[in-house]
Amino acid sequence: MTIDVDQYVNKAFPGLTLTPSLYQQWDIGIHVEFGAGFYQFKDNGGLNLARFHYVYHQALTIFNEIFSYSDEILLVTNVYPYKPVESKKKRIKVYNRYIKNKELKYHLKQQTRPYVFDDDDVYISQFSLKCHKQDIHYVSLIKAACNEDFRLKPKFGTGYNYPDVFFINLTKNVIFFIYDDRGCEVIATNKETIKSLDLKFRNGIDNRK
Repeated sequence: MTIDVDQYVNKAFPGLTLTPSLYQQWDIGIHVEFGAGFYQFKDNGGLNLARFHYVYHQALTIFNEIFSYSDEILLVTNVYPYKPVESKKKRIKVYNRYIKNKELKYHLKQQTRPYVFDDDDVYISQFSLKCHKQDIHYVSLIKAACNEDFRLKPKFGTGYNYPDVFFINLTKNVIFFIYDDRGCEVIATNKETIKSLDLKFRNGIDNRK
């Protein structure tokens, strides 16, 4: 049931580090700008909720284009505490709140490693769970990923420990990462796999082939 993240990434995406800026690390991928033409705030200082609904729509469209119900998914979450997490089975909100199948949580895998930028005080606590689309409350999960910088719900948390969530399609070898309400990165081992996204988001896309 479990799968080793490093083994998979090294085989399918050799040389890739599973951290933000995937698009800069891999030759086949796209960067999609969310909410182009809409500002986050209204003139009165309030949040422009219409923009966020549009952002959610864009993110969900991309997710549904990449992931079918038959695809195997590896849901990977990076958390950045200031010291290693001692409990290998420590739960985090991503899996407590957004996984439907409670039994799957017993297969949650965790490993701790030094931060990629060699900061002695920061570690990556990486959680991973193999699942399917129907096992995830993916609408709420995607909204939470988009809400990182704003007081909107759903939300993962606040501050430095706000997690990075990566959706990996094990069946199609595609990685989808929403960094916040401004956009997302999608990389793949085969450019044909993400060709449809290029057509749908052509005006707001930065394409790398």
